[in-house]
Amino acid sequence: MIQIQAALFWAYGTGATFAVSAARQLQWWQRSVHEEGVRTRSRAANPYLMLTVLFAAVLLVPTGLFMMWQNPSWATMQVAGDHHGIWAGLVLFYAGGTVVAALLGFLVAQSLVLVGAGYWAYLQSVGAHFLLFAVLVHGWDGTGYRRLLTTSRGALRDWPKDSVINNVLHFLTSGTFLALLVLGAAVIGTMLITEIGWLMEGWALPGADDDRRVPRVVAVAIAAAGVYGLPFVGAVGVSALVRLAGWALGLALFAVLAGVVLLARRSPVRLLYGLVGIPKRHWRAGLELTYE
Repeated sequence: MIQIQAALFWAYGTGATFAVSAARQLQWWQRSVHEEGVRTRSRAANPYLMLTVLFAAVLLVPTGLFMMWQNPSWATMQVAGDHHGIWAGLVLFYAGGTVVAALLGFLVAQSLVLVGAGYWAYLQSVGAHFLLFAVLVHGWDGTGYRRLLTTSRGALRDWPKDSVINNVLHFLTSGTFLALLVLGAAVIGTMLITEIGWLMEGWALPGADDDRRVPRVVAVAIAAAGVYGLPFVGAVGVSALVRLAGWALGLALFAVLAGVVLLARRSPVRLLYGLVGIPKRHWRAGLELTYE
């Protein structure tokens, strides 16, 4: 249900977020089948992976195709004026690519979680959502937010003729926004319920509360801010830097800031990540597994 240029980033980020939300369960599941038969350790036996694929195939793809049919101009960020401007292969690529991106995001984040690199799994989600918001906020020519908030090429051309408020109001009263509202309630609602539910489920496992340092409601709020709020702020920030200093200098400055915020050992994001209670180490660290 998102515009084509940003759809794969959203799918990858959602897959990664699902894996991070279920990080403790994935580690428990991997430990429970340690050294068992190949069949029980196959990816197809992983319920969290299968549910992620189902979410992409049953919700992300159909709603995206609906928006492409309902308003091809909006769905392509006004690159295509109508259905005739969309290559048939693009539809196929969108449908298959969305599922593959969600699957890839989950598998990469899961692999990092299982080797004890949970924070880097989280960064998969942050990076993908940052690219999603960067496309929607700035785009490739600085008009991303205009392309998001207009429903046709004509409305995009006429944007400078009216105030921002009036342009936004025109979009909010359009059939395209109504469709997004209805579809978004289903897609985003299911997505958030799944992520929160898997976090809650993970905290219920033995030893989980030893890592969670804040109440559950606060932990959920921190997780949401880290996965969605931080990338959005970053996208707005990089857009402002690019507008003020140009692409080269703007991106260089943003890279330095992002490194300080995300990668420094005592960065605020690392500190907040540590409060949520997502595993920080390998599932076998400190454990002595014995078999009879």
